[in-house]
Amino acid sequence: MAYEEFLAGRGLAIGDVSSRVIEDYLAFLAATGRRASSNARALSAIRGLHRFCEDERGGPPDPTLGVNGPRLPTPIPKALNEAEILSLLSSVVGDDGRARRDRAILELLYATGMRISELCGLKLSDVDLDRGLALVFGKGSKERIVPFGLPARRSVQAWLEPDGRQALAPARWARRLDEEAMFISSRGRRMSRQSAWLVVHHAAERVGLEGRVTPHVLRHSCATHLLEHGADIRVVQELLGHAAITTTQVYTKVSGDLLRRVYDEAHPRARRQAALPDSRR
Repeated sequence: MAYEEFLAGRGLAIGDVSSRVIEDYLAFLAATGRRASSNARALSAIRGLHRFCEDERGGPPDPTLGVNGPRLPTPIPKALNEAEILSLLSSVVGDDGRARRDRAILELLYATGMRISELCGLKLSDVDLDRGLALVFGKGSKERIVPFGLPARRSVQAWLEPDGRQALAPARWARRLDEEAMFISSRGRRMSRQSAWLVVHHAAERVGLEGRVTPHVLRHSCATHLLEHGADIRVVQELLGHAAITTTQVYTKVSGDLLRRVYDEAHPRARRQAALPDSRR
């Protein structure tokens, strides 16, 4: 193990390690050019080793306590562009119950940015088609109201017509939770997260976007497109149900064009009235 070799090079045994030694080891790993995620995993393994020595062998207190791990870069969401979204939403063909359901699922996920678990948890009474609003129960059972536009309203309405949801409904409901569910499977049960995920997966396959689309990508795309079209970041925060604004701010990193446009429109010295002089002259 590289950690043991590092300690041997310093003439230290496991029981002699201090938090400073571990910090030096992490600095050594960083200097070798390893990624921060790899160094974070190394620290996790070291914690496990020292806790085992303390708990099982009566060793000294765990020296990793108080040692901060490497700061991991914030991943940038992989949003689809608007043309790809339109292609995905148009991928479901047919007018039977399953097709109507799948179109409604895709439209709602993109229109509202809700999580897949939130969509599967919807009840019929949670959706107000006349006003285009849905009551969503997010993390920690926190409620929020999310709006959705006319295309999603039309798709949900078509799903709720006799040839839609009723065509998949069983003659007798097995559970009340299924009877109340907005989206049900072909067996008449409330849709699971896995079943709804497959709806998105199959739609992506049909339009050549396999491997790039998940329900969470539709959530990312909703947030990104709202910001690109001028939505206030705090409104997007409320729509997505983020507890902290910092979680929503990651979407502002997606589009350099958005940053350029906002800067040009807002900064008094951004608009260039004339071409810059050619420094080569």
